[in-house]
Amino acid sequence: MVKLSFNSALGQKDVKKDSETLIPENTDLEVAMPGRQRQSKAWYWCMCLGVALMLSGVVVGGFYMYREAIAANEKVFSVNLPGEKKARVYTCGVRYLEDDFIIPEEDEEAFANSPSKMLQEKIRVLQDEEVALISVPVPEFDDSDPADIVHDFNRRLTAYLDLYLNKCYIITLNTSVVMPPKDLLDLLINIKAGTYLPQSYLVHEEMIVTERLEHVEKMGYFIKNLCQGKETYKLERRDRILGMQKREALNCHKIRHFENKFVVETLICDA
Repeated sequence: MVKLSFNSALGQKDVKKDSETLIPENTDLEVAMPGRQRQSKAWYWCMCLGVALMLSGVVVGGFYMYREAIAANEKVFSVNLPGEKKARVYTCGVRYLEDDFIIPEEDEEAFANSPSKMLQEKIRVLQDEEVALISVPVPEFDDSDPADIVHDFNRRLTAYLDLYLNKCYIITLNTSVVMPPKDLLDLLINIKAGTYLPQSYLVHEEMIVTERLEHVEKMGYFIKNLCQGKETYKLERRDRILGMQKREALNCHKIRHFENKFVVETLICDA
């Protein structure tokens, strides 16, 4: 009979080698981290990076939109006619009261202490052409849109270029609201000289988009200069459209401006 025997030290050494194969000594804890935790950490950083990129895109996009609106706001004054004397650009403002606050005009102290708002704009009057060009800047404390406006008394048309929407709107000139160019110029001179400080109120007018216009070149040089290359629409006053109810919910944008002794809020709504 043959007797087999094993060296106990050798057997223990083999067991130790097997265990070392499964769990190496001096193992880095980061390497031993489960795969799911590593993926979760990677996803977290990717998400943070994505949010940061998205926010930076919003900020940069908003900045460029604001800059373009400011640049486009000067477009209405780029008109230069052959032989025309250079018309002065008036930068002026008026204070006006909201709808539910009424003060007699002669009570200047009460008006000064009232919760009135300030509206500023640039105006250029071309008397020979019977045209008024108005530039309403980006408002600071109001939700109205910046706009360029042309009042053409020869063509009996008014055009609004909403600078936020980059769209043009054309309607028949309302001579009960818009002063003739000569009278408007006299008003601006008096405001500038300080001899007349208007204590204005707010007048509302509502317009509805009725159709798209394709050939703005037929509407005169000034409106063509303002609206060419822009989406252009025809407007009708809301009170003239039969069946249009005040309570109907519409998508509207407003432009506050003045070309008279009062401020006008023009509400332009999609039908």
